[in-house]
Amino acid sequence: MMLPMSDPSWTAVDEHLEAALLPADPELDAALADARAAGLPPIDVSPAQGALLQVLALAIGASRVLEVGTLGGYSTMWLARALPAGGRLVSLEIEQRHADVAGSNLRRAGLAGRVEIRVGPAATSLEAMVAAGEEPFDFVFLDADKPSNALYYALARQLTRLGSVIVVDNVVRGGAVADGDSTDPAVIGSRAVLEAMGSDAGVRASAVQTVGRKGYDGFAVAVVTA
Repeated sequence: MMLPMSDPSWTAVDEHLEAALLPADPELDAALADARAAGLPPIDVSPAQGALLQVLALAIGASRVLEVGTLGGYSTMWLARALPAGGRLVSLEIEQRHADVAGSNLRRAGLAGRVEIRVGPAATSLEAMVAAGEEPFDFVFLDADKPSNALYYALARQLTRLGSVIVVDNVVRGGAVADGDSTDPAVIGSRAVLEAMGSDAGVRASAVQTVGRKGYDGFAVAVVTA
């Protein structure tokens, strides 16, 4: 049976967790407000999810972070704050308008010096990075168009090293990921990236289902082991 796509208690728990664990942050709040004012879709990670990404990046001491899908820079800000002095985050975004909003948010937060936003199709940017032999990244976050996730994973994987962590967002799709007959491109893409991660002998991967104010979805996480 498909679970409901949302439940009031999920949002209430998110709000409690945020109040208990996350200090007030006007810069992050302003980033979300500016993204909505600019008409960007409300598909940013939740505050608790952003904090989780930051915790993971801090846990491995990431100094180079790759993000695929900038949107308004909300998750970018969480990850950029995890970087040590001299750390670098490269974020790939197809829409110039999104990149402009993200750039403004990053400048206001004092993070622009740590972040480079590259505008264009993510696959093209990733292919260029691989061809150029760009220095490996310690942490990768994939949160762009879901039908392309397996391609993004394959390319980003070439830009990792032993111990790198790769996180893929929105892989559960409200439970639809379990439907092998689905014709939804996002579901097909999620199934494909999970298959790619599961068949990659050089990583150890798992996934978790999540609920919250963003509904029912999940993260897949892999660590490069070879």
